[in-house]
Amino acid sequence: MGKTADLTAVQKAIIDTLKQEANKTPRTATLATLVLKHTVISCIGVSRININYPPCPSRDLIPRQQYSPLMDSTVMMSSVCYKPISSVDKVKPAEGSWSVRHVKGDLFSAPIDEALAHCISEDCHMGAGIAVMFKNKFKGMKDLLEQKKVSGQCAVLRREERFVYYLITKKRFSHKPTYDSLRKSLEDMKCHCLQNGVTSISMPRIGCGLDRLSWDKVEKILEQVFHTTDISITVYSLPMNPTEKQRNQKKKVSIDVFCNPD
Repeated sequence: MGKTADLTAVQKAIIDTLKQEANKTPRTATLATLVLKHTVISCIGVSRININYPPCPSRDLIPRQQYSPLMDSTVMMSSVCYKPISSVDKVKPAEGSWSVRHVKGDLFSAPIDEALAHCISEDCHMGAGIAVMFKNKFKGMKDLLEQKKVSGQCAVLRREERFVYYLITKKRFSHKPTYDSLRKSLEDMKCHCLQNGVTSISMPRIGCGLDRLSWDKVEKILEQVFHTTDISITVYSLPMNPTEKQRNQKKKVSIDVFCNPD
């Protein structure tokens, strides 16, 4: 049995009426053809059936007094409105030209026009680790507290040609951050960067010093947050200083080589 037989009498009547309207003026023909196709699809849930649709008239054939810009989009839509209905594919976000690179050295030697970022607590304590250096170098404790940012947000200071970002990842300095609070604070920072034309950020291995997060997981979060942007991220880490035991071992090797040459 043909697809047309699936239509009820009421649906057939609606389609017949629309077909009659489609044979009238060019403007009516265009709109009625579009409505006709949508009606058929909505009635039986298929993309094509055995019905001859009246053609949509060309713009060149429409008198100027009857033409409307709406008709251009209507004609274009009518050519695709009866394509087979299928499940909607998941659209992958466009890839940006973002990048992340690792540098051994002093974070504060980064170019003056690059933004800086690090993690702090909601109470802006900054009493240990690299946070102390940020506190001493950029001050602004009062400004940070007045912004009243909470965990999962990002406070900002403007210093000369750069922004300094304070990622709020926990409520109190004695607490530990979560990957979720870090992600949310990075998202907040990203929004500020995009709104203010920031294209490069330098940071330490955020959340991975005293806060004990895994750098592998943090780096994946950075990619998930920034991969659709054009923001480049530089991660600074200090060269490891040899321990006393390592220094003593090195001295012993040197003495052995000097005293017992081959």
